This record gives sequence, structure tokens and C-alpha cells, in this order.
Amino acid sequence: MRPRLLILLLACGTSMAATPPVLNWSELPSLPDRLGFAGSYAGISGGALIVAGGANFPDKPVWESGTKVWHDDIFVLERPDGAWRKCGQLPRAAGYGTSVTLPDGVLFIGGGDARENFRKVWKVSWNGKQVDFLAWPDLPLPLAMSAGALVGRTVYLAGGIDRPAVTSTRKIFLALDLDRVASGWRELEPWPGPDRAVATAGAREGVFFLFGGSSGGAKRVWLRDAYAYVHGQGWHPLAQLPWPVVAAPSPAPLAGGSCLLLLGGDDGHQADLPLATHRGFSRQVLAYDITADKWTVLAELPFSIVTTPLIQWDGRLIVPGGEARPGIRSAKIWSATFAP
Repeated sequence: MRPRLLILLLACGTSMAATPPVLNWSELPSLPDRLGFAGSYAGISGGALIVAGGANFPDKPVWESGTKVWHDDIFVLERPDGAWRKCGQLPRAAGYGTSVTLPDGVLFIGGGDARENFRKVWKVSWNGKQVDFLAWPDLPLPLAMSAGALVGRTVYLAGGIDRPAVTSTRKIFLALDLDRVASGWRELEPWPGPDRAVATAGAREGVFFLFGGSSGGAKRVWLRDAYAYVHGQGWHPLAQLPWPVVAAPSPAPLAGGSCLLLLGGDDGHQADLPLATHRGFSRQVLAYDITADKWTVLAELPFSIVTTPLIQWDGRLIVPGGEARPGIRSAKIWSATFAP
């Protein structure tokens, strides 16, 4: 890690505690859908959890030539022990966009369906009775499967695909200033590594992190590289992940002031297996110690889930549905708290 970046990170908080954080997992009420969804939008507004859209295979599994269907339903959970409410529809059926919770709503960024990916960005808010949509500046190009996070008053968005094909991964880095929303998205210098999609983002005071993902091309490449971006300093390479992490719940949560957690993901070890025999994605939790620039294996998850956002809600980490193994969705809502 470059010295200037290390000095900045040390100034942002205390170092990781000697005892690694422990996550206590439980289940909240499941989504009111028989199959569940992968690629949903999700976030917090008005104190409530919103989960919307996504895709599944309602007729038969993908390995039996099942048809993938995109959805537009919006579900709202107002409290962890409450009941889900169906509260309208998205402007169009969509999934695999990027969700970023703001102080006053949630951004649903891009995404796509079977035919195309989208440039649209919506600010979504819950007023206690209904979900409202406000159009925000479009992306400069269609993007799905990007990694995004809020750093201070700036939303960053990295990578993705501009067409519904994993071979079209992009090397693009965008920023939207919440104090100058009307100015739209700015394209910034991208990270020094390869193009990618389904990476995991992370955020800490003044720093945007980008971990792993996969790169398209004639043969899909699972990635282990990692980078940090600081406004005014640019990109800095970080220690490589112990193994590839693709499509883990994003953004990675911050624990203990200087530790980012990657929850599971696809490590590529079963990429060549027939889909029907896939045993599920990784359950390993990786902890990245920012101040030491070091990775450790922290724990094991009670689930294997990819292609879903990660939300922080009232002191909880929330993993809302997702893909349990290729073609198989989950309606479960997992919740974690940090042990004292």
C-alpha cells in the first residue's frame, strides 16, 4: 500500500480490534414469494426495508432450459419483526442494478432485463404509505451488475455490463455528487486492473474500495485484485484476495472501524461443473484489515448467496434473498448483528 494512502486510512479510525468481529445470524420474515429473486434492488427509506424487482426461473430450472423472468414487484418491511407488504411496481420489470442507500432515500441505478440494460436512475422513498419514484440523472451508458457505494456525499459506481451478456464487462468508473445532482454523472479515471462486473464495493471515510469480480471475454476470468480510490489521489492497489470473490453481497460492511467483510461470493471452483450438480457458493467470510492491508478468513456463513445487495438497517446487516446456487433463488432474509 502506498504510504500516503496508509496515512489517510490510519487517520480515518482506529485499527482493527485484536479480537475479530463475530457475526450473529438470524432470519427475518421471508419475502412473500415462492421462489425468491436474484438481482433485486434494495435499501432503507423512512426506516423501512425495501426490496424490489429481480429475476428467477418460475417454470423449471435453468439446466432444464427454464425461462428467466424479470419482475417489477416492490415489497416493504417496516420493522424486523413485522410482515411484508406489497407496495406497487417498478417503472418496468428489472434486476441486477446497483442499490445505494442515501440519507433520504435509495438510489436504484441501472439494471436490465432479457433484452437490454438501462441508463435510468431512480431515487426511491417510502413515506409510510407508498413508494415514490423520482427520476435522477441517467447514466452515460447502460449498466447492470456494477459495484457502487456512497462515500461522504459522492456515489461511486464501478464496472458492470452494458448489454445482457457477461462477455461485455466494462472498465468504467463514475461519480455523482449529491450536492450537485443536476450536473449528472462524471466519468473518472478507472482502476488500473482489468474490466469487470459483479465486483464488491466498499466504503470508509474518504475511500472507495473495489474487490474482485469477474472479467468477460472469450473465457470468463475470476478476479482476486483489489483497489482503493481516494479523491485527489486516484487509485492504489491493495493486497490480493486469498481467492476470487464474484458477486458477493455489496457493498462490503465495515466492522470494528477498519475492517471490511466480504460475505461468501462465487470463487469459481465449480465453474466447470454441470449446473444441476453445483453445491452452492462459498460460505467463507473474508475480513480485510484496512490499516494492515491484510486478508484473513473470519468465519463461515449459514447460507450461500450471491447477486444481492447488502443493507445496513438499525444496527443489522441485511442480505435480502439472492441466488443460492446457479438458477436457484432464495426468498430468505438474513440478518446479522455484531457480537458485543
